[in-house]
Amino acid sequence: MISKLPRWVWSGAWALAFNAGIVNVVGLLGFERQAITHLTGTTSLLGAALAARDGAAVLHFAAIIASFVGGAVLSGFIIQDSALQLGRRYGAALLLESLLLGAAVLLLKDHSNFGMDAASCACGLQNAMVSTYSGAVIRTTHLSGMFTDLGIFLGHALRGLPVDGRRLRLCLLIISGFLCGGVVGAVAFRRLSYSALYLPAALTACTAVAYGLYHLRHPRHASPAT
Repeated sequence: MISKLPRWVWSGAWALAFNAGIVNVVGLLGFERQAITHLTGTTSLLGAALAARDGAAVLHFAAIIASFVGGAVLSGFIIQDSALQLGRRYGAALLLESLLLGAAVLLLKDHSNFGMDAASCACGLQNAMVSTYSGAVIRTTHLSGMFTDLGIFLGHALRGLPVDGRRLRLCLLIISGFLCGGVVGAVAFRRLSYSALYLPAALTACTAVAYGLYHLRHPRHASPAT
């Protein structure tokens, strides 16, 4: 069970899930009509392309998957740990994500598939950056695990078994953040087209600045997560 969750973990998780919700909706409403923040559907499309022997589609979907993995590689290289801990170089990772999303806007406006790759890399970076805290797996770019945990908790409650209240609230927090991001992203895309991705780009940049300021004001909190 989660023993503690500082305020910066709660707020950061919601903000990043909100951010991912915007990015994914833009991908679904854009010219490719494709999810960006997770790879389940992309892997299925890759399988279909392989079965159809469609070389161009195979390269396209493989590039998106490789870009997501590449983003996770960048996160591991920059942060150098799998446990969420104040004091790590999250600010640098967030700024890089912001730059990738900004580049995605320019590429997608030209109807370049490289825009999907840049956005996928940004999401892979974000998803790997927020990994675990106090034994809880935290994922902010997809919701399958969150909804699975929610179902498990409801099953436990029906059987009268103890439920980890903090973990339950974390699941609901991330789900609500992603959903709200989807709403905002859909409205923004109708008005701004691919420039809607500047919103999550700005959000990650602001989060990086906020994280840096918080770290400067609370250096004593930079202790290993348990």
